[in-house]
Formats: sequence, C-alpha cells, structure tokens
Amino acid sequence: MARFRLALIAHDKKKDAMVEWAARHEAALGRCDIWATGTTGGRILERCPGLRITRVKSGPLGGDQQIGALIAEEKIDGLVFFVDPLSPHPHDVDVKALTRLALVYDIPMACNPSTADLVVAGYAAQR
Repeated sequence: MARFRLALIAHDKKKDAMVEWAARHEAALGRCDIWATGTTGGRILERCPGLRITRVKSGPLGGDQQIGALIAEEKIDGLVFFVDPLSPHPHDVDVKALTRLALVYDIPMACNPSTADLVVAGYAAQR
C-alpha cells in the first residue's frame, strides 16, 4: 500500500500545538510522506528529527499556495492545517484557497488537534 502523503501547516499561534501533535503521532507520521510550510516544518523537525519532511516556503511567502498546487496535482492525500481563528491573517485568501482545494479534491482536512487525531487514526487503521 502506498504511503499516506500529508501536508502540515500551522498559523504562528498554533505552531506549538502542531509540534506537540506531531510529537504525539511521530510513529504514524514516520510512515507518511510529509510536506510542510517552512517554519512549521522546521519547528516539527527540531522536536522530531527522525521525520522526513519536505519543506516548502513559509505560508505568507507562497508556501500555502505551493501546498495547494500539490493538492491540485493529487500529490497530497490529507491536510492538517491548525488555523488560528482569533488573529487576523493578511494571507487569509490562501487559507480559503486551501480549504476550497481540499473540498474539491475530496481530501481530509483537519483544522485542530482533535480532528487531526481522527485523520491519523483513520490512516493507521488502513495499514
């Protein structure tokens, strides 16, 4: 069975939560092909150096759009995007575009740790 291809993104105030989530699921994530936006991927690698993560640009510098392109090319099977709903984001249109692409291409998209737990559990159950 092919490896699950997962994208990881987190807004600034959600990066700590993403790192903690990744550390809790390090074993399962180790069996995935992972793409992450620049800063998020770097923070995860600091905590989980054994993971193989392909980093793209930082979200506001085009990384969200790079992940979107991977979704449109059907190279991503799932998206974990920890969104900060309480802070304004100048690149909010990129967030909306990612949400739209996840819907159009029918891939699971988790916006918080509880939902991300379910995505990883579903992936693990298929293995």
